[in-house]
Amino acid sequence: MRRTLYLTVALAMIATPATAQDNLEAPRVRAVLAATPLIDGHNDLPWQVASRWNGDARQLDLTQDLAALEPPMHTDIARLRAGGVGGQFWSVYVPADLDGPHAAVQVMRQIDLVRELGRRHPDVFEIAYSAADIERAHAEGRIASLIGMEGGNAIDNSLGVLRSFYALGARYITLTHSANLDWADASTDEAEHGGLTPFGVAVVREMNRLGMLVDLSHVSEATMNDVLDATRAPVIFSHSSAFALDNHPRNVPDAVLRRVAENGGVVMVTFVPSFISQEIRDWSLERAAHRAQILSVTGNDEAAATAGVEAWEAENPQPVARLSQVADHIEHIREVAGVDHVGLGGDFDGIDSTVQGLDGVEDYPALLEELARRGWSDEDLSKLAGGNILRVIRRVEAVAADLTDEPANYATLEELDGAVP
Repeated sequence: MRRTLYLTVALAMIATPATAQDNLEAPRVRAVLAATPLIDGHNDLPWQVASRWNGDARQLDLTQDLAALEPPMHTDIARLRAGGVGGQFWSVYVPADLDGPHAAVQVMRQIDLVRELGRRHPDVFEIAYSAADIERAHAEGRIASLIGMEGGNAIDNSLGVLRSFYALGARYITLTHSANLDWADASTDEAEHGGLTPFGVAVVREMNRLGMLVDLSHVSEATMNDVLDATRAPVIFSHSSAFALDNHPRNVPDAVLRRVAENGGVVMVTFVPSFISQEIRDWSLERAAHRAQILSVTGNDEAAATAGVEAWEAENPQPVARLSQVADHIEHIREVAGVDHVGLGGDFDGIDSTVQGLDGVEDYPALLEELARRGWSDEDLSKLAGGNILRVIRRVEAVAADLTDEPANYATLEELDGAVP
């Protein structure tokens, strides 16, 4: 009876926009999200608190409509409920240029913020560490809150620090952010190692031993392949899309998509406009080239560059990315890797602009409805929403259980790579 009551409440919480009252797919989607937790791979709410209010959690009130802020935020409790969110990986992000000790402190402050969500709103959020925790929280009408670290610089080249973050509740690490580490290449930096170093392999293996998801969003293609060679467990991309549809280096090439299928992992499609729309990607490159030309001609006059770019944008407005294009990325990954290997990772509150139709966490049902109109079955919608990432988490946990007798690795970067950071 209790479970039936919670599911009834969950159904009621997934709002249907007034403009979609005649949408035949909406009841199907509500039923899917009542039965399966929608688990998003990446939300940067903690960084919003860090960047807007210097980490002062007292300034965050998730009971308010945070879309009304300037600039607007994408996440609050009412919109999470409207979006049918059942599980959220909160990103505890640190900038790539922050050194290890300072990065570690920043991560710990943001982990405390995620825990604060549960302390303030125990009827809404439950800190989750496992697949079983996610399923229990969803069945009881709460949102499972998971911690995902974005940026391996925070482990300060130490496997011991890595283990400590796992003990604090971190359940994935995005190996790099925008810049290379001493042991791994990033997708948006000049190649330095050709992928993973031996210490990087040790990081991946230790994450396998702990039961920590290895997240390949942000890493170079060479690093992706090196990780897939080294890992003993499925990997994830917490917020990436398909390179074949938008050739941003943050997206996943088809050859890697096929390897992810063999590995058993999942690519969680992101809603970042420049990762979704090739038109926006091309526009951004043209804008950057125009700015570089002005700087070259004016002797690096930043004011002239700013004025010149503003004039160029007035004549060349940014294209619009649309919900249908996100659906195209999802369908491409399904076609190449299979329906068992795709999920959702919106990157809300980590982006300055949004995809039209996906303006905040309330809009997940609209995306699932679009796929339903394209012929997706309820079973496949369930896999996309949360079933696939739940399967991956369970498998990662099973691999860790099999490695229980393997001792912790205390090797250093210098021992394995012969390098001094």
